[in-house]
Amino acid sequence: MTEKELHERAKATDSCGCPPGECCPAIRHEERSGHSLPEDRCSCKGPNLGNSTHKEPDVGIHLQDRADIPSIPAITPVSGTLDSGDMIDHILARLGQNRTGQRVTPGLYSIGCPGPGSPVIVTANYSLSFDAVRSSLESMDAYILVLDTKGINVWCAAGKGTFGTEELVKRIRSTGLTSVVNHHRIILPQLGAPGVAAHEVHKATGFHVEYGPVRASDLPEFLRNRVATPAMREVTFDLWERAVLIPVELRSVALYSVIAAIALWFIGGWLPAGCFIAALLAGTVLFPVFLPYLPTTDFSTKGLVLGIIVAAPFAAIGFLTIGEGTPLWVGIAAVIAILFTLPAITAYLALNFTGCTPYTSRTGVRKEIYQYIPFMAGFAVTGVISAMLTGFTRYLGMW
Repeated sequence: MTEKELHERAKATDSCGCPPGECCPAIRHEERSGHSLPEDRCSCKGPNLGNSTHKEPDVGIHLQDRADIPSIPAITPVSGTLDSGDMIDHILARLGQNRTGQRVTPGLYSIGCPGPGSPVIVTANYSLSFDAVRSSLESMDAYILVLDTKGINVWCAAGKGTFGTEELVKRIRSTGLTSVVNHHRIILPQLGAPGVAAHEVHKATGFHVEYGPVRASDLPEFLRNRVATPAMREVTFDLWERAVLIPVELRSVALYSVIAAIALWFIGGWLPAGCFIAALLAGTVLFPVFLPYLPTTDFSTKGLVLGIIVAAPFAAIGFLTIGEGTPLWVGIAAVIAILFTLPAITAYLALNFTGCTPYTSRTGVRKEIYQYIPFMAGFAVTGVISAMLTGFTRYLGMW
């Protein structure tokens, strides 16, 4: 069933997606934005039924009288069980395949048999974020409000502003959430806090913002006790959480790197090609692995340190293999070319990794870009000039 057909069906049904007063069977469709429910699950106590205890929010205007609020909310039922198709999607997303297409349709979803008192969980429309939330709520009754973050996860979207106050207010109004629940509280992931001004959301919609745990897996316990333990508030970035980011980082530069390595092989042989590949792997593979153990606090300087460590053996080889009778300055120029170019490449790739971690802030990243990019460019230009100098003088027969 297409999204348009679902919307038309919702207009003619109750808020739970079934005819008023009836228990709805699962709405089965194959859209990525909604997964089928088992036949024995239904939303039979929709919040718009006659026995509802719905209350108006205590705000200056009746929100449902606004022109941008639907008279009958459209709610899409979803399952909390992830199937093989979901698993394949997750693998492709981790590999960076169809990255911009890993998204679900923004709107209001239901899981289990939610009623007017059921919790409302807010998340991003990045498919992995949405799947993490719905799978953690598999045995519960809840609503999931999905914001349009352009297919970006909560943490990154909050930094970019797409998981923000304006989008949250817009989505609360467009889904008619005020006529679906009577408690007027929404639960946001903790990592979405930088993008949302809770007092503005309450002023505009009457909904209070409550921040849930960092990880979706902690949602069931949080909803049972309504308390976030210190462990739920802790932001971790362990080896596994860093390692799963490597494939997409590596894939983003793979094609250009292969072309550059082949070109360097024909120009200068295995040494420059090997140096380039080493710098690439250092910035995309070694850097995430050794991130907590590298000195300094800035990602750029961490990358420079790692780049120098990786470049040192190649610089030694370049100096020791210049051949007998070759002027000493040639060996020095080769060392400069390697020790300046490789760290610059590694540092640049390390700086790109700032958007993948919970260590950084938007202002911090901006400051680091302006501060270190000129140094990286200077290092790279110095190294390239040294390499070109040795190659050009050799072509002229000067050594």
